[in-house]
Amino acid sequence: SGTSNSEGAGKVSLLKKVPALKDGDFTLAECTAILLYLSRKYNTPDHWYPSDIQKRARVDEYLSWHHNNIRANAPKTMWIKVLIPLFTGQPLPSEKLQEVMEGLSTSLKQFEERFLQDKAFIIGSEISLADLVAIVELMQPVGVGCDIFEDRPRLREWRRRVEDAVGKELFFQAHEMILNIKELSNIQIDPQLKEQLTPVLMKMLK
Repeated sequence: SGTSNSEGAGKVSLLKKVPALKDGDFTLAECTAILLYLSRKYNTPDHWYPSDIQKRARVDEYLSWHHNNIRANAPKTMWIKVLIPLFTGQPLPSEKLQEVMEGLSTSLKQFEERFLQDKAFIIGSEISLADLVAIVELMQPVGVGCDIFEDRPRLREWRRRVEDAVGKELFFQAHEMILNIKELSNIQIDPQLKEQLTPVLMKMLK
């Protein structure tokens, strides 16, 4: 996610942020709210956001925890290794990546021990929105060469089950941009855009 100052973005999202959803006259911001809205509107299979109140609460529990843990660290690997150097023209100190990876390692340990445990998926034997939200963030380090699954067999097997549940072709199609993020290093960025976005990107790492 990020901030957009464009007039069009402001019309879709009062927060002027992406992602944002426009459904007729209805607009909605924040990825989790959008996922939940779509699952309810289109009456998706029950396992995605279970009708059972306790299973649903487990999905909600993970989504609440995720924002300040996995999401607070995993995407920063992409900013540090690709996006900030692209905009600033300078690599960040290796210590910055090490700091982020240490925070992510702590979050992954909690993820495995608190949420995944010995289950196939986060809330049990079936995939849910919790797994989708988690995997999208955790594929971002992979895209920049930080394979967080390599030395974590339990996490690696969970990823394999998510791939199988979604379908491998669709899974890699959905993550194609993330897995090819390094290719952005070859593009030219407009100098004015660099000037506008560099302070925003640096602020994200604080």
